[in-house]
Amino acid sequence: MTLALLFIAGLGLLLLGAEALVRGASRLALALGLAPIIVGLTVVSIGTSAPELAISVGGALSGSPDLALGNVVGSNIANVLLVLGLVALVTPLVVQRQLVWLDVPIMVGASLLCLLMAADGRIARWEGGALLACAIGYILFLVRLARRNPEHVPDNPALGGQGSSKTGLLRQCALMAVGLAMLVLGARLLVRAATEMATALGLSELVIGLTVVAIGTSLPEIATSVLAALRGERDLAVGNIVGSCIFNLLLVLGATALIAADGVPVSAVALRFDLPVMTAVALACLPIFFTGHCIQRWEGAVFVGYYVAYTAYLLLAAASHSALADFRFAMTYVVIPLTVLTLIAVVLDSLRARRLALSCKDSSS
Repeated sequence: MTLALLFIAGLGLLLLGAEALVRGASRLALALGLAPIIVGLTVVSIGTSAPELAISVGGALSGSPDLALGNVVGSNIANVLLVLGLVALVTPLVVQRQLVWLDVPIMVGASLLCLLMAADGRIARWEGGALLACAIGYILFLVRLARRNPEHVPDNPALGGQGSSKTGLLRQCALMAVGLAMLVLGARLLVRAATEMATALGLSELVIGLTVVAIGTSLPEIATSVLAALRGERDLAVGNIVGSCIFNLLLVLGATALIAADGVPVSAVALRFDLPVMTAVALACLPIFFTGHCIQRWEGAVFVGYYVAYTAYLLLAAASHSALADFRFAMTYVVIPLTVLTLIAVVLDSLRARRLALSCKDSSS
C-alpha cells in the first residue's frame, strides 16, 4: 500500500512539474528571442537529466556501480526508443536541420566515445573528466550558436507584455525551477517504489538500473516531451530528448566517473550487450531523422516496439527463461533484418524523391 501511494504521488508530481517546466521554458525562450530547440537542448535537457545525475552519482558513491552505469545506458535507450517513440505516436514530429546535421551526430559520437572508453572494463576518472569537459564545450557551443543566429520574436500577449522585463524573466525562471524540483522529487518517489518492488522480485542491480530505474529517471523526459508536443512545442520536445541523451553521457556519466574513487567499472554483460545496443539506437536516429526531417507515427511505433522487445529480453535473461533462445533467434534473424531493410528502403525512397524534385526544379527554370 505504501509503495502504491509513493507511485501515485510521484506520478502526480511528474505531471505537474512537466507542465510548469514546459510553460516556463517556452515563455523564457520567447522572451529572450531564443529558438525553443536551443532551450530544449540546454536548460530543459539538463534539468530533466537531474534524476539520472543524482541516482548515478549516488549509486557510485554507495558502492552500486552497476546501478550507476545501467541507469545512464538504460535511460538513453529509453529516451530514444520509448520517449521519442511515444512523442511521435502522439503527433508526427518535424525535425529541424540542426538536429539532423549537428546534435544527433554529436549524440552518436558521444555513444561511440563511451563505448570506446568502456572497452577496457572501466571508465577511468580522467575519462570522466574528459566527458565532463566535452559537456561544457557543447553548452558553450550552443550558447554561441544561439547568439550568432538570434531569433527576434515579438513579445507574447500571453506574457502580459512583461515577457522581456526583468520581473517577467525571473517569473519564468522561478516557474522552471519549481517544475524541475517537482520532476526530480516525483522521479525519486517513483524510482524508490519501483526499485523496492523489483528487488523483491530478485532482479540484479544492472537489470534494475537498465529497466526500472532507467524508465523512472526518464519519466521527466516522457512527461516534458509529450506535454510539449501536445502544446505544439515540437522543437522543445525533440530537443529535450536528444539533449538529455547527450548530457546523460557527457555530464552524468562524466561526473559519476570523476567523483567515484576508481571510476565506473563496466561489467562484461553491459560491454557485450547494453552499450552496443545504446550505440545502435543512437545510430538508428540518423536515417529516421534524415528522411524528410520528419518522424512519422509508424516510426514511433517501431521504436516503442523495440523498447518492449529490449525490456522483454532483459527480463527473460534475468530469469534464465526457456523462451530466451527462441526470442533471441526471432529478433536476430527476423525482426532486426526486416527493420534494417525497411529503413534502407525509406532512405532510398527519400533520396529518389529529392532527386526528382531537384530535376523538376531545374527543368522548370
